[in-house]
Amino acid sequence: MFETVAVVGATGAVGRIMCRLLEQRALPVNTYRFLASKRSAGKTLTFAGKDYQLEELTHDAFADTDLVISTTPDDVAAEYLPAAVAAGAIVIDESGFWRMKPDVALVVPEINPQAALDAKGIIASPNCSTTQMVMALKPLHDAARVRRVIVSTYQAVSGAGLQGTEDLMQGTKAHLNGESYDYQAFAHPIAFNALPQIGSMKDDGYTSEELKMVYETRKILGDESIQINPTCVRIPVANCHSETITVETDRPISPEEARDLFEAFPGIVVDDDLASGQYPLPSTCTDRDEVFIGRIRKDISHPNGLSFWCVSDNLRKGAATNAVQIAELLAKHRSAQPAS
Repeated sequence: MFETVAVVGATGAVGRIMCRLLEQRALPVNTYRFLASKRSAGKTLTFAGKDYQLEELTHDAFADTDLVISTTPDDVAAEYLPAAVAAGAIVIDESGFWRMKPDVALVVPEINPQAALDAKGIIASPNCSTTQMVMALKPLHDAARVRRVIVSTYQAVSGAGLQGTEDLMQGTKAHLNGESYDYQAFAHPIAFNALPQIGSMKDDGYTSEELKMVYETRKILGDESIQINPTCVRIPVANCHSETITVETDRPISPEEARDLFEAFPGIVVDDDLASGQYPLPSTCTDRDEVFIGRIRKDISHPNGLSFWCVSDNLRKGAATNAVQIAELLAKHRSAQPAS
């Protein structure tokens, strides 16, 4: 049981879903608070049938709060979350700022729950494209040690926030009407297009989004030896990220064994029947918490290779659901502790 939980960023794309999940899943909490920017402070938010006034996010806003769930831009997380820790709160953070700090746990509850239970202060939730991939890699890694991964992502515009979705909708209308549209979230038109850059340019021609997949995967799986070659692409799909993943393992894993491994792993759903046109689609996986896998097949270019298709709702398991699952894990652990 948590006495007081503060939600930071409740009005954003991920924050809205997070609040809905907290309502539906009934996290054991006595009191909720909702913190927002100075611009939004004072507005009303309805949660679980009750109206709450948004409070301004300040360094002093975390007094008497024992859990903070935060989804904000990196600079906001960097500035304010240390104050929450100093006030004695456990923090679950969705931003990218804290993930790779050596003393911060990076957690997917199905994979490394103990890291959350052992954490002091901030617990980071991974990047959305990383989360669904590590969910798929974990059972394979446990069975036959993943040595190398080649992944290409097909990422939905919702990953760029509410403005990303607005750009797709309004840009598509403008394109169909032969009109111009001033894109805000993207450097190029996203309507009827594909953008092979997500994030800023980094070393060797890779982007920040691609390098997140490399470093976060190694940290979550606890194996710095895994070689990962990612390419991240934004496509004109409203929601759900899709990925083509090819893995090389220590020993061959047949498609049949892979299906069994995936099906036995919590949070994964196998939808794999090419003959009848059955495989995961963004349109059917949206608003779901699971990671969906299909097109499971042998990599014909390598004896120890396996290829598959992976789809997940980037706003749910890729973000909000994962954070709420971490909170549930902490709450369950608290309730199991003997009373002091």
